Amino acid sequence: MSDSIISVEHVFKAVTDSTGTLEILRDIDFALNTRETAAIVGASGSGKSTLLSIIAGLDTPTGGTVRVAGQDIFALDEDARAALRARQVGFVFQSFQLLGNLTALENVMLPLELDGRKDARSAATEMLSRVGLSQRLNSYPKVLSGGEQQRVALARAFVVKPAVLLADEPTGSLDFATGEKIMELMFDLNREQGTTLVLVTHDRSIAARCDRRILIEAGKVVPEAVAA
Repeated sequence: MSDSIISVEHVFKAVTDSTGTLEILRDIDFALNTRETAAIVGASGSGKSTLLSIIAGLDTPTGGTVRVAGQDIFALDEDARAALRARQVGFVFQSFQLLGNLTALENVMLPLELDGRKDARSAATEMLSRVGLSQRLNSYPKVLSGGEQQRVALARAFVVKPAVLLADEPTGSLDFATGEKIMELMFDLNREQGTTLVLVTHDRSIAARCDRRILIEAGKVVPEAVAA
């Protein structure tokens, strides 16, 4: 498809150790369009997080191709893949992944500074205000609640205006009410920026809010569960 922002083409992943070879992913094949939202769902151990890591170029498939914004990411070396991620991909993790020695503002400024942006401070301040943390700019992660930390993580992910946002169990560490607020904010930001959102979740209500639901069972996509 010409407007596909993510194309996963016949991806396999296997690992081998002294006990033999384990197939984690088997012939995963799908494409996502710009602005589309997709939930990758399945039981624990089905390969969901491995698939997300491969889409990000953080893990390497045994076979197959992944294209992000038309670029075959595994035709690139590590440095070029990192540069592509910096330009095109945002991440939100269950464990927040904030740097404890940096304030909320500094955490959000970091990807902008790495990209050489002169407006890093003003852009980060504006994004933190957008997620409701204008009073917490100079707070360190250790004094922020889980919900506040995830808001900082969302601000850091969206501040670079990525083409693709990848989220791995973004509400997994939060209570239900806080998780609901975080997901509402994530979907709002996604609509505002026109990002393509791919998230791994066990939460059926979150999956139901996405345009697509990609069910992984025993390392394979179950075709009838992929809703257009």
